[in-house]
Amino acid sequence: MSAVDTRNITRDSLFLMAEVRPEGAMDSHRVRVRNLSSGGMMAEGDITLMRGARLSVNLRNVGWVDGTVAWAQENRLGIAFAKEVDPKLARAPVGGGDLSTPRYLRTEALVGYPGQNKDGLRKI
Repeated sequence: MSAVDTRNITRDSLFLMAEVRPEGAMDSHRVRVRNLSSGGMMAEGDITLMRGARLSVNLRNVGWVDGTVAWAQENRLGIAFAKEVDPKLARAPVGGGDLSTPRYLRTEALVGYPGQNKDGLRKI
């Protein structure tokens, strides 16, 4: 995909964190994901990479995705993914769950409360 082609792809504006690991590096850097599409993302953080640099990105609910730096400006990077991803997965809550039920009523939220028995019920 050329740079001109990618500008027409729908992007989700969002704010979430991801890890970026340059090719050959052992350490990863945390970045803020400013927008995300199936073909790439814009990241912001304290990492300096040149255009064309290869890297891997760890996106929430998606995992590690290989990519290339499409552009770099100050503390922002445009990253083109080697394979398309589903941006809605990264936006989904970690662990999924039924969002129609308030968190305080969900069984996973009740586990570990003082006075709770093995069935998840509290003695009042």
